[in-house]
Amino acid sequence: MIPNPTLTTFILLIFGVAAFVILMLLPALYEIKKPKDAGPRRFMNEIPILYAKMVKTIPIVNMEEDLKFSQPPIPKILDIIAVLPNLEA
Repeated sequence: MIPNPTLTTFILLIFGVAAFVILMLLPALYEIKKPKDAGPRRFMNEIPILYAKMVKTIPIVNMEEDLKFSQPPIPKILDIIAVLPNLEA
């Protein structure tokens, strides 16, 4: 037998879900207000400048400028796509 839901059931359900969500988020909200550690910023500020200069950096390169095609790749791709339906036969 399924009990007939009443207004009291829905009110209790809404308050129960709200209490559960608040209870689950309470540690995160508390951590935002009073963090236990300073996070990665503190760590990065402690690295000496000389050590940071010694670390090998990789320059960011625009790969599109480096790719030089003898002919555009789109016609080749269209040729490959044109062959694909013939493979079923």
